[in-house]
Amino acid sequence: MKSVLPQVIRKAEVGHKTQLFARLAREVSAGDMDALERRAPLQAAAVRFLAEAGAPVAVVELLEKCDATHQAITALVKKGFLAVESAKVERDPHERETFVAAGPLALNTEQAAVFERVRAAVEQSSHASHTSHRLPADGADGKNGTNETPKPILLHGVTGSGKTEIYLQAIQLVLERGQSAIVLVPEISLTPQTVERFKSRFADTQHEVAVLHSHLSEGERHDEWHRIREGRARIVIGARSAIFAPCENLGLIVVDEEHENSYKQEETPRYHGRDIAVLRASLEKCAVLLGSATPSLESFHNAQLGKYELLRMTTRIDDKKMPFIRVIDLRMESKKHGAILSERLITAINARLAKREQTILFLNRRGFSTSLICPACGHVCECPNCSVALTFHRAANRIVCHICGYQAVAPGKCPECAKPGIKYSGTGTEKVEDAVAKLFPSAVVKRMDADTMQRRDAYRETLGAFRTGKIDILVGTQMIAKGLHFPNVTLVGIVNADLGLHMPDFRAGERTFQLLTQVAGRAGRGDVEGEVFVQSFTPFHPAIQFARHHDFDGFWEAEIQHRRDYDQPPFTHLVLIVIRSAHEQRARFSADTLHRRLSEGLPPNVTLSEPAPAPLEKSHGSYRFHLMLRSRAVLRLSRHLRTVLEKLTFPDDVFVTVDVDAFHLL
Repeated sequence: MKSVLPQVIRKAEVGHKTQLFARLAREVSAGDMDALERRAPLQAAAVRFLAEAGAPVAVVELLEKCDATHQAITALVKKGFLAVESAKVERDPHERETFVAAGPLALNTEQAAVFERVRAAVEQSSHASHTSHRLPADGADGKNGTNETPKPILLHGVTGSGKTEIYLQAIQLVLERGQSAIVLVPEISLTPQTVERFKSRFADTQHEVAVLHSHLSEGERHDEWHRIREGRARIVIGARSAIFAPCENLGLIVVDEEHENSYKQEETPRYHGRDIAVLRASLEKCAVLLGSATPSLESFHNAQLGKYELLRMTTRIDDKKMPFIRVIDLRMESKKHGAILSERLITAINARLAKREQTILFLNRRGFSTSLICPACGHVCECPNCSVALTFHRAANRIVCHICGYQAVAPGKCPECAKPGIKYSGTGTEKVEDAVAKLFPSAVVKRMDADTMQRRDAYRETLGAFRTGKIDILVGTQMIAKGLHFPNVTLVGIVNADLGLHMPDFRAGERTFQLLTQVAGRAGRGDVEGEVFVQSFTPFHPAIQFARHHDFDGFWEAEIQHRRDYDQPPFTHLVLIVIRSAHEQRARFSADTLHRRLSEGLPPNVTLSEPAPAPLEKSHGSYRFHLMLRSRAVLRLSRHLRTVLEKLTFPDDVFVTVDVDAFHLL
């Protein structure tokens, strides 16, 4: 229930916002105005402004526009000219922005074919929802004809193929039928650009578009939620928790970038936004559209099994070419001045600067240096709470843990042997920005990561500056990797494609392939063909090679065979149990005990791993151990788990979490 109801609604500590409004209390004659002009010109200006407005005006606005004072307004009320009343106003997170109306775009052949299938699903769902309360006729099972809920649609469209236009036109169709729609986007790409496209398309009725995400104030979240509940907002755009928005008469749920890991919640309840979307659509008998240029293997597997309907768009709109991807083998590159960018990438950036075209440089690691090592004694500065090296942030002169947030002043000498000359190794976005600024002194370079985007409007302002050409080179983390449309970006450089590729996680290859394809998709979306440089120490890894050729099907065939051979999802359900405690021995003993109890009466066809320290062994001051179970029958497995856990008691400082269909295995 905590996920379904936002905290601000549940606690009811924030109410509706009220504001004072002034209106004319009676007709004002010419004689009245002359008298006011002579004795109190500020009062006269306020009366004239209200007369011209012809409607109540917020007192704050009246004071600002007329240079009047509170005393002037009070005097007018006493004289009977004005009435001041309190009225409810809504907090609009986009009230300072103006959205220019934009009509629907003409669909190409592929888009039109996809839209017709989506239209059919919406119409089928509308009929199903109206007839779902009726009992089937004798001898019928209720699954025939149009009463059946439409299958979820998986839309596999390459980057730049016009998936958003399909979403917009499908939502327009839903609104015309008197229904509502939910659009889920990953938090990281809940950009002003996404909101702007929807607000512009529905500019005439933009009060019907509600936005739910973590950057809203409590008051704004309160008002947006109530607008949805009262049926005044029929389009909801939001991150994963928006799937619980209180929409009535749902006609369509869209899950954009359905493969994104951020749809999975890491706290209890550990739900997956995409899976809840499919479930809610089934319960409410509405259409659901999952879109991605790189579908998750789970969704694509469901499409292959016939559980989902697969629709494809294989070309970019206006027949724009897919960007040409070059893979740079960093093992062959010169080691001079610790080069972050290869010579070929530097040459390519110079060429773009000369043509006034823009470049994006991507590195999914923030900070300046990723570790501090003493060359004398070998000491590495590690977090006292987590088993990770601290990252050096030069701008703040701090060493920071990106797991728990621990910070300390960067040491000038080794904390262990006290010798000077501590070595900064590894590369983060801060170092890339610094190197690029030195290599291209005439270029305007900007960085986008969690460190630079802490101010509420920073994201919108930076992207706005980039769109208008005020920034030549944008350096960033995965914040800039997906969903952004900048026609003047003709070059994308991936500084190190190996980050994340060698993680102890069976999804590492899939995530790398998805990320490379998505980042590459930011290039060549305008009239000029795009080019992408991928720098890697393992250039022949299948994930990199398939991404290089934009070959999703090839990657799918190789990866799904690997998953089948090792009995990994999507062929099985994976349950991850994490046992953690501030005391290592207690955590280890509890993991061994739980393993022993789970082994007793283990259902057939369930694989149980041995207890082992987690890859990230220590986090937030707790030692962590993993147990993993895999089975094709998840209900039988869940029942066994519940039975065992209900009978076991753990020490007070030992915490056990169960994650069914786990996505993060560190």
